[in-house]
Amino acid sequence: MKGQHKAKALNHRSLCSPYRADAYDFSFSEGDALGYNVQRFQRQEYAQGVWATARRGLTPRVSVLMLTIPILNLVLGFLPVVAVVIILFRWSIPTRTTWYASARMVAQLLIIGYLLTFIFETKQPGVIMGVLCVMMLAASWIALRPVKDRAGAYPKALISIVAGSVPVLALVTQRVLSMETWFQPKFVVPLAGMIFSQSMNAVSLAAERFSAESERGKDYAQCRNIALTAALIPITNSLFAVGLVALPGMMTGQILSGIDPLIAVRYQIMVMCMAFGAGGISAATYLRLIRPEGPDS
Repeated sequence: MKGQHKAKALNHRSLCSPYRADAYDFSFSEGDALGYNVQRFQRQEYAQGVWATARRGLTPRVSVLMLTIPILNLVLGFLPVVAVVIILFRWSIPTRTTWYASARMVAQLLIIGYLLTFIFETKQPGVIMGVLCVMMLAASWIALRPVKDRAGAYPKALISIVAGSVPVLALVTQRVLSMETWFQPKFVVPLAGMIFSQSMNAVSLAAERFSAESERGKDYAQCRNIALTAALIPITNSLFAVGLVALPGMMTGQILSGIDPLIAVRYQIMVMCMAFGAGGISAATYLRLIRPEGPDS
């Protein structure tokens, strides 16, 4: 029958894991009236959404092609950046950091785009472990950008980011998502990036605010509490705003690529919880490590 299609679960374990490429059997007859283009998608990415749709008694759909952005159109995306640079220039604020950050962003993304092509195809856990280590080392160094004694504080920042990020990453990948192997790069690397970056930002904000409050003559406990509160402001604001003011990147990307919105919501809840937890633990660990020795600490 034309247009006939099905999603068949192979076993209970397959149903519980969204990453089993063989968990579902897609069959689309030739000349399908709906014009499905399944070959442009990986079954692995759509199994979870298709199964959730089928369970609600609806027809599974695989649709929505991601549009390729032409280079000339991509250049237009820099117009808001140029607008901000003009404002900085007219207000006599140095623009060198903005230009450098923008250029570095483009270079880093181009490089990582090529590297991810290799990383996502590797089956060597050592490669994935190496990638995660490099990400944590870089995040620890970048987090201390506002700190004067950057080299001296680096070990404490690294310990803090590891303490806040690694347990959260392990919990998400091994228990929440129930991945069959811990080193599945297509999922571990992006999730690790989100977790490490949140920990990095939290440590950076905590370090900057603690230093500023210390210079005002406040004691350690006051500085610690103010610094931790400040470090959690961005992610706390995100918790308030998500779904009302903004649709986060992961949720938006999943919806654009055809995932059921209700499934995308579950993933976003997971992301928000892991970001808050990793950031808070990392910032608190850093503030604990820089505690001065003495009876008043």
